[in-house]
Amino acid sequence: MKKLLTIFLITILFYACGESTSKKDYKDKSLSIDERVDALLPLLSIEEKVAQMRIFHANIGAKPDEKGNLKLSKRVIKKLKLGIAGIKNPGEHIDPVAAAKMNNELQKYIIENNRWGIPALFVTESYNGVDAEGCTKFGRPLSSAASFNPELVQRQWDVVGREARLRGMHMCHSPEADIVRDPRFGRMSEAFGEDTYLTTQMVTNAIKGVQGNYNGLGAGTHIGAVTKHFAGYGQVLGGSNFAAIEISERTLIDEIYPPFEAAVKEAKSLGIMASHGDLNGVASHGNPELLTGVLRDDWGFDGYVVSDSNDIARLFYFMKVAESPEAAAQMGLEAGIDIDLYAEDSYSYLPAMVEKNPDLIKLIDRSVRRVLRTKFILGLFDNPYIDLEETKKGVRTASSLELAKESDLESIILLKNEKNTLPLNKNKSTKVALLGPLLKENTKEMFESTIGNNNIKFIVEKGFSLTNEKGGAPKLLERDPKAIANLVNIAKKSDVVVLFLGGDKFTAKEAYFSNSTLGDRATIEPVGAQDELVEKITALGKKVIVVLKHRRTLSINTIAEKADAILDTWDLSEFGDHSTAKIIFGDVSPSGKSPVTIPRSIGQLPYHYSMKEINYKKEYLFLEKGPIYPFGYGLSYANFKYSDIKVSSREITPSTEITASVTVTNTGKVKAKEVVQMYIKDEIGSVTRPDKELKGFDKIELAPGESKKVLFTITPKMLEFTGISMKKVLEAGDYTVKIGTSSKEYLETTFKLKK
Repeated sequence: MKKLLTIFLITILFYACGESTSKKDYKDKSLSIDERVDALLPLLSIEEKVAQMRIFHANIGAKPDEKGNLKLSKRVIKKLKLGIAGIKNPGEHIDPVAAAKMNNELQKYIIENNRWGIPALFVTESYNGVDAEGCTKFGRPLSSAASFNPELVQRQWDVVGREARLRGMHMCHSPEADIVRDPRFGRMSEAFGEDTYLTTQMVTNAIKGVQGNYNGLGAGTHIGAVTKHFAGYGQVLGGSNFAAIEISERTLIDEIYPPFEAAVKEAKSLGIMASHGDLNGVASHGNPELLTGVLRDDWGFDGYVVSDSNDIARLFYFMKVAESPEAAAQMGLEAGIDIDLYAEDSYSYLPAMVEKNPDLIKLIDRSVRRVLRTKFILGLFDNPYIDLEETKKGVRTASSLELAKESDLESIILLKNEKNTLPLNKNKSTKVALLGPLLKENTKEMFESTIGNNNIKFIVEKGFSLTNEKGGAPKLLERDPKAIANLVNIAKKSDVVVLFLGGDKFTAKEAYFSNSTLGDRATIEPVGAQDELVEKITALGKKVIVVLKHRRTLSINTIAEKADAILDTWDLSEFGDHSTAKIIFGDVSPSGKSPVTIPRSIGQLPYHYSMKEINYKKEYLFLEKGPIYPFGYGLSYANFKYSDIKVSSREITPSTEITASVTVTNTGKVKAKEVVQMYIKDEIGSVTRPDKELKGFDKIELAPGESKKVLFTITPKMLEFTGISMKKVLEAGDYTVKIGTSSKEYLETTFKLKK
């Protein structure tokens, strides 16, 4: 008996020693990230695990006090006892150094007040640069898309990533990989346009920039991207936020998925946000085929998926596809949503649900593992704090501000230039009236600083506003005849009139869930008395230049007909008027191209250049044919001649590539940039095919008289599409390659795919 007891004790000691020697410490920096996650996860209680699956907004009580020190509400203190996945927008309304200080204090509090010292993710957004006080303000994504310069976009988002990290942020609910083709949609300018290929190039470069080519994450210099909204969000019916989505499975695969797939496979996006909407009637937040099957099993995504605002709970009370709040939580969890954004009536139920259904713990562990892994990738366990001295030196640097100006200059689109109205001669004595509702307080100052001489005299008058600029549902102001008459009188006394027209941030914005908040529109004409103003001022016989500022595509029929010149600037950086002045006075030739089709009427919708060929068979009664301006369109102060289009071979096979080339010559008198665009048309397909598809572009710069041969590689992958069997196919047959200055003006040649 004594011998057996000795053997038993020795055995227990052996296993105890073996366990103690093999047990790993999640704080051990020498371990791999997966090993550290494996070591930490089992230590957490179910309540602590669920806390790592929730994000709340800082506006519920995490802010600085009067002395700049961290102040937490009782509600926030209660939430942080178990730790937290993350907090949205802490310090968004204070300057970067103050925000970094506060976020250091907030992170310290979080680490010291949960059992395992798990840091939190601080999350921002980026539509005009970092969405926070005191950071460099860039143009919105749709403005950037007009540059057709992915390398420039990557540099811009590199600044976004650096500035966000320096104020203590770690993740960004941006960029948007949505395709936007309906100008009624108030969020249109948050994405990169109507085209799949252009959006893919812009999104991948934005992610690479904000993440520092992924290497910037662990180095603590950049933040992680959360690419959104997966999938089809921009296709809401009627352009109405939260409406249903009706797109074919083939369109989904061939046109909507590619930017997201590239975001995952090529750019290594650290996160993905699910879409408000549904696909084929299946709510995206409860769609395991989408969030696990496509995203993870097919594409290999290994980051975390976060809900859009409150959308897991909405599976019950809005989408009405779940029987109860608990059922909605389980549906989101099973689909693959790892983090619940904001809701108090969703994942908060999981601890109680596990008691009734222990199998849920496997899914919870799956999600928590992804969240913890993200925090380790970002280096937050080892370096959770920001050096304030670095913040002082690194935000709004001279190079960042110059980059904002450079981005603007490449994004401005010259839509019209009758009789060479532009550029204006800044050395000639001229009275220039700067007029209209989109005029800013500092517009005159920016124009004067750009000119740098006394030859040009500026007269400035806004005249009227478009809306009351108040509340979630702003009201259009009534026509003001006195203001219009005043603007016309000022124009009479001027040599040249520059009209600032379009739409402001109140006429195109996100329509939040509340019924009292609206942002989408049922019409797409310029609102208010803008067309009347154009008609009355152009009737004076003066040179009239229109500067369009807007966040949605506008059917500018009157402006296009009446104005002498039109500069489409979308929504530029904080230096937008400075860059606009440089274009107007000829310091730089415009080189932007339209990232959308500009329709004549809302009745033409849906209307994008890559529609199926059969869509172009019939036009409408009493409406001029075609768009006002096509996709890819944009003029220059130079003239570019295209010639000698060739393909390296008339045949391509599934295992070979060919090149297409064209010679571009600057026949003008100024140095200028041109976007050379390559489109491919599949002449015969087993399913109806697009009229043409953008498959390449190259922005080049040519001096007067200079020529350049531009080459594009055509790969079999470019020719694939989803066939009758709903699988990717590569079909033999005839193809036309079109290379030119827009989707409507090009040279073309042909080749065959042979199998």
